[in-house]
Parts: sequence; C-alpha cells; structure tokens
Amino acid sequence: MIRTCIRDNLDTLQQGLAVLERITEEDYRAPVPACFNAAAGGHVRHVIEHYESLLRGLASGRVDYENRPRDPDVERNPAAAAQRVRDLLARLDTLADEPADGPLLVRSETAPLDSTHPWAGSSLLRELEFLLSHTVHHYALIAIQCRLRGMTLDPDFGMAPSTLRHRQRHAVPCAR
Repeated sequence: MIRTCIRDNLDTLQQGLAVLERITEEDYRAPVPACFNAAAGGHVRHVIEHYESLLRGLASGRVDYENRPRDPDVERNPAAAAQRVRDLLARLDTLADEPADGPLLVRSETAPLDSTHPWAGSSLLRELEFLLSHTVHHYALIAIQCRLRGMTLDPDFGMAPSTLRHRQRHAVPCAR
C-alpha cells in the first residue's frame, strides 16, 4: 500500500516538474485572474514546503506543517522550484522501506490565530495520502491559472491518480 501511495506522489510531483520545466517566469509569478490570492509560484512553493516538512519531521516523529520557511525564491523562480522538486523525488523514492503505520505527531493549520496549534497522531501512509490530495488540489488551481494565461497543459494535470485510473478502466477521456 505504501509503495502505491509513494508512486502516486512521485507521479504527481513529476507532472509538476514537467510544468516547471516549461513555464515562463512571467506566467509563474502572475496571479490570474486578479481574484486569486497566489500566482502559480505560490501554490508550487506551498506544495514543496509541505513535502519538505514531512521529510524533515520523519527522524523526530514530529511533522510541523506550520513551521515552513515560505521561501520567496521558490515562489518566484521556476528553476529553483524545479530543483527542489527533483530533490523531493529522490528523497520520496527512498521511503518505501519505512513503516507505513509508524506513529507520527503532526501539527497543521487548524487552530485560531490566538491559540496554540495542536499536535495530532498520524502515520507516514496517512501523511503521504494527505500530501497527494493536497498537491492535486493545488495543481488544479495552477492548471486554471496556466490555462487562463494561454498555456497548454497535459489534460491529466491537476487530476487525482484515482480519477485517472478510473477513467483508464472505464475508457473515459479527459476533457481538453
């Protein structure tokens, strides 16, 4: 089960890398339309830093999604983001031998501003599932932004691996 989840995360990150390797800095930085709070670069940075939080926290058993650097270079520079994704791909590929159900404590963005963010119990498999869903969600937003700027993306970009498998099994084409 963990190997499938890792593979889905790797495949999804690889989709993002393909976009990063061809997007212009202008398209990467531009919020479109103006009602979006972040450009594609902001979404990419957010995704990368969540994966890095998981990887950083594995040794201690404490994954802190709240304590992220929010690196402006990754948000503004698609080449810098692409390198960080390549690093993630290499590191995630080594997790298959980790215990899927090993206990982790996780802190996330759930508490009000004036309170302490609580730690919750989780596992590596659960966090990989969370990151996959989280990444697909942000990729869907990136896809909208890129397409509104006239970029052509793979029609599968921003779709959950389970949806893609369902469509494959039932011969349902992706909308272009």
